[in-house]
Amino acid sequence: MIVFLDFEASSLSKKSFPIEVAWVFQDGLSRSSMIRPAADWTDWSSEAEAIHGISRERLEAEGVLPEQIAGEMMDVLSGHQLYASAPSWDGKWLSVLLRAAGFPRHALRLEKSDDAFLAAAREFMGAKFAEPQISALVEEIIRNSGAKASAVHRALPDALLELDRWNMVRKTAMERARV
Repeated sequence: MIVFLDFEASSLSKKSFPIEVAWVFQDGLSRSSMIRPAADWTDWSSEAEAIHGISRERLEAEGVLPEQIAGEMMDVLSGHQLYASAPSWDGKWLSVLLRAAGFPRHALRLEKSDDAFLAAAREFMGAKFAEPQISALVEEIIRNSGAKASAVHRALPDALLELDRWNMVRKTAMERARV
């Protein structure tokens, strides 16, 4: 099954760490959790905090241990197709989380959400439309859905946006293939 995943992080520096993770399955089942910083996770950016609105103090009080959320992710997400809008960043934070919990850093792998969108469009349009037309449809939906993006970056709304885009691509591709 397809799953869209998103992280929020302490900063965009090399030593940044994940502070929130969310995922949503293609059927809409979702999960979101703040992550309590591990003892050696010290990097913090007030600029990043201003964007996501989560303080380090809140993470200490409400976040779950990295081992707990990483274990849950391994149990729930293994064997599924995992996608993220920015897999290089989200993959970095996924690796940090997995390593902190004692898992191999590539125990779960992310692909780019755009690949899922293109595959969905090809499923319905592939026989009737050329690749540039399929790509144009996906680009149009991403561009037009950008206004739906949350003003405050949080993991669950960002993951849900990717699911919405995937569903919009599927619906639009199906409609265009019928014409």
